[in-house]
Amino acid sequence: MAKKKKTITDAVEIAIQHLGDSPELRKRIAEEKLNIHVAQMIYDARRRAGLTQKQVAELVGTKQQVIARLEDADYEGHSLTMLQRIAVALGRRLEVSMAPARRRRKPA
Repeated sequence: MAKKKKTITDAVEIAIQHLGDSPELRKRIAEEKLNIHVAQMIYDARRRAGLTQKQVAELVGTKQQVIARLEDADYEGHSLTMLQRIAVALGRRLEVSMAPARRRRKPA
């Protein structure tokens, strides 16, 4: 009896399976995960505060379209200054950290 092939449901693993496992692909995936995380973090904090994008924009001193763009996972232009302004407007504190890389690189 043949073994049943395990179904892969993780999007990253599916991408790697179809596109190959390269350092460049891993880097792009990590960047996209970060963009998704930041967008979701802004969205969640705004929703917890019970505010619309327009209300947050007014508190931050920008336009609703800017907040919408920041909540878009495809947006790559997040600035620490804007994230800090949003955090303050939502009564939150912004924390930034550096985690160890999975693979250690040799010093140049």
